[in-house]
Amino acid sequence: MKNAVLSELFDQMADIMEILGEDRFRINSYRKVARVIGDIPIDVEVLLGSGGLAATPGIGKSSLAKIEEFFKSGAITAHRQLLAKIPPTLLELLGIPGMGPKGVKAVYVQLKVESIAGLKSAIATGELAKLPGFGEKKAAIIARGIEFLERSTGRIRLDQALEAAQMVTVLLQEHPGIRSIQPAGSLRRCAETIGDVDILVAVGKRKGAAEQVIEAFTGAQFVEQVIASGPTKGSAVINTESTPVQVDVRVVPQASFGAAAQYFTGSKAHNVRLREIAVKAKLKLNEYGLFKGEKMIAGAEEPSIYEKLGLDYIDPLLREDRGEVEAAGEHRLPELIELEDIKGDMHVHSVASDGMSTVPELAEAARNSGYKYICITDHSQSSAIANGLSPKQLAAEIEQIHKLAGKTKGITILAGVEVDILADGRLDFDDKLLADLDFVIASIHSGMGGPRERVTMRTLKAMDNPYVNCIAHPTGRLLGQREPMDLDMEAVIKHASRTQTALEVNANPWRLDLKDVHCRMAVEAGAKLVIGTDAHSTGGLGLMGFGVATAARGWVTRANILNTCPLSKIVSWVKAKRPK
Repeated sequence: MKNAVLSELFDQMADIMEILGEDRFRINSYRKVARVIGDIPIDVEVLLGSGGLAATPGIGKSSLAKIEEFFKSGAITAHRQLLAKIPPTLLELLGIPGMGPKGVKAVYVQLKVESIAGLKSAIATGELAKLPGFGEKKAAIIARGIEFLERSTGRIRLDQALEAAQMVTVLLQEHPGIRSIQPAGSLRRCAETIGDVDILVAVGKRKGAAEQVIEAFTGAQFVEQVIASGPTKGSAVINTESTPVQVDVRVVPQASFGAAAQYFTGSKAHNVRLREIAVKAKLKLNEYGLFKGEKMIAGAEEPSIYEKLGLDYIDPLLREDRGEVEAAGEHRLPELIELEDIKGDMHVHSVASDGMSTVPELAEAARNSGYKYICITDHSQSSAIANGLSPKQLAAEIEQIHKLAGKTKGITILAGVEVDILADGRLDFDDKLLADLDFVIASIHSGMGGPRERVTMRTLKAMDNPYVNCIAHPTGRLLGQREPMDLDMEAVIKHASRTQTALEVNANPWRLDLKDVHCRMAVEAGAKLVIGTDAHSTGGLGLMGFGVATAARGWVTRANILNTCPLSKIVSWVKAKRPK
C-alpha cells in the first residue's frame, strides 16, 4: 500500500503552496486529499482501479488525475514543480515543533532562512525574536523544538517499526530452513519509539542454513542498503511505506532460541538483574542459554530461563527494571490487560466533524471487531480546523445517534463528544447540552505551550465538571513532532481519582498518551483509565492494540480500564458523577 507516501505528497504540496502564499482553496483541498488518503484502510491503488476512489468524498477530478499520474510514473509533476520553487532544505523547518508553514514563510521571506542551521543562527543573533509575530517567548519555544527534534532523530514510531518487522517476517517465513521467528528488542517490548528493529530467527542443524537466511534477507527487494552481512547476522536499511528502517536479523540454533529471545529482547537493565540472580545461584546466563558449569539447564524455551532463576515468567512488556524482577520473585506480577478484554471504543470521530466514516459504518466495523458498544465523539465548535460541531449540530447528531441506536442490532451506539477545554478551563459547550450525552471526553487542543500552572489548571477545572467523564490524550504530545504539555501529572492523576474522571490512553501510535509510566501512576492512585483509538475511519479502530500494549507496560490490569466493563457499569459510572 502506498497510501502513506501519497498522503505525504499532497500534504507537502499544501505546505509548499502555503509557504509561497498561493491560493488558500487549493491548499485546503490538498490537505483534505492527504487526510482522506491517509485514513483509507485499503490500498488506494486498488480503490483507484475499481473506480471507487473517484466516488470518494474529498477526491476531486484534479486530485484524481494527480493520483493516477503517481501510480503510472511514481511521481506527481505538480509536486516536482513546487519543490523546484523553494530551497531543498526549507521543508526541514516544518518538522520543528512550533514552526508551521506560516512561520516557515516568515523566516524564509523576511530573514532569508533556508535551513535548520540558518534558523538556529537567527535565534542566536536575536533576529527571530525581532520578527513580527514571534518575540522572545516564541523564539525560545522554537529553540526547544529544534532541541527536541534533534534528540528524536533516528527513532521511529511503534507502528513504523511493526510495519518493517512484518515485511521481513513475511519474507523469511517462506524460507524452508526456519524453525522459529519473532521480533526482539524494544519492538517486542512495545516501547513508544524504536531505534533499530531486531528480528530473531532459529534454524535447524542443516549446514549453511543460517547463511542462507541472511542472504535471503539482505538480498530482498525492499533492502535499500546492506550495512553488514555475516554468517549469523545481517543488518540492512529497508524501505517501508512511511520511512527507511534499520533491521537486524540474527540467526541462532533452535536449542538456544529461548535464551536468545530473552537476551535480545532486553532491556539491558532487566538483563543485568537476571544475570545478578544467576551469579548468586552460581549459574551463567547469556544468549546461548542458562548454564550450571558446562551443562545447559535452560535455553530452548524462554519461560524456562525465568523458572530456573526462581522467577515467574515476566511478560516482555514489563522488562524495564521497574520492579518486575522483585514482583516475579514474590509471585505478585499483575495479570496484564489484553486486547480481548476491551468491550468497546469510547473515542471515535465520524464524518460529522473530521472523520472519514459514517456512524453506521463505524458501528458495523466495531461490531465486526467483537465490540459491544462504540461511542461517537466528534469535535466541538472551537476545533474549527477539525470541522467542530456547533451546539445545534451536536444536538442534531445526538438525536440521530439515539434513533440509529434503536435500529442497530449487535452493538450499542453511544452519543458522545470530544469537547474542547478553553483557555480559562471552561468547556466549549454548556452543561445543559452535555447532559444529553451518554459520555463526554474533554481535551486541550490550543495553548498547549502555556506554563505548567495554566495547563494544569485547565485540566483540573475540566475534571470538576460533573458531565466530563474522561480527559483525552492528556499531555497532547505527538511523538517526534510535538512535546507534551508541561502538566503536573501527579496533580492531574490525583484529581482524576478524586473526581471520578477517567484518563485516556490514546492508542494512536503518534500519541500513546498517557504514556506507560503515567498509566502506572494512575493505577497506583486508583484512577480509572479508558483506552481509545481516536479513530477517524473504520481502519482507525484497528489501532486499539497499541493502546493496550502501552497500558500493559504501565502494569495495567482489566480492572483498571473502564471500557473492559459491561455497558451497564459504564452507564452507572457516568450517572454517579452527575447531579442527583
